[in-house]
Amino acid sequence: MNSCHKTNKMKKLEVCNIKKSFDTLYTLDHVSLSLEENQFVSILGPSGSGKSTLFNIIAGVQQADAGTILIKGEDYTGKTGRISYMYQKDLLMPWRTILENVSIPLILKGTGKRAAEKEATPYFELFGLKGFEDRYPHQLSGGMRQRAALLRTYLFAQDIMLLDEPFGGLDAITKRKMQRWLLEVLDNLKASILFITHDIDEAIFLSDKIYVLSDRPAKVKEVFDVPIERPRDDKVFTCEAFIKIKEAILNLL
Repeated sequence: MNSCHKTNKMKKLEVCNIKKSFDTLYTLDHVSLSLEENQFVSILGPSGSGKSTLFNIIAGVQQADAGTILIKGEDYTGKTGRISYMYQKDLLMPWRTILENVSIPLILKGTGKRAAEKEATPYFELFGLKGFEDRYPHQLSGGMRQRAALLRTYLFAQDIMLLDEPFGGLDAITKRKMQRWLLEVLDNLKASILFITHDIDEAIFLSDKIYVLSDRPAKVKEVFDVPIERPRDDKVFTCEAFIKIKEAILNLL
């Protein structure tokens, strides 16, 4: 389980035997996982188990002590700029409009401001933001700000997205709405998603596969495939397959 195996099918992302310590704090212990084309994979584990550290290593913003990050078979260990990364906080700039905020990744890649905004504008309808282009972050609800942050993340790198508890700060009702909305949006996008959550229901509802991590130092305790057909709605939460996976995860944690 905790190693990368060669297969005939090319993986979009492979995380191979990642180890990480901070002084005497052993954080990640040979963690391996993979992400396939257009797949939604969740990482579920206790607080402080090193999930965000793992994301930082995958994105190249922190160095691992050992291990490899492969993207479509190419070594991207320690390299930034290839994968988009969304944190729990939306991190929108309050002095910029929503259109200006979501255009930033395109501008950073060398696109002119007007051209970047023109490229970003068509996505506003898909992301439920049409009509809010000229609003400022403080004028939007928490859920709307997260939509804007997700759009900005998508425009940075459209094929692989790391989402670190993007709905963790929302109230329960808004969170459930955002989960349904995310599944609808992903039906229209060609993106592979790696998703951190503490919420078992959220992980099962959204995912094709779930990696359950142990307490620190984090190891992969178990991997669960989620054999629930898409599209999914709220009936999923009471179906037999959902309940069976949830019971198995609860028994692990």
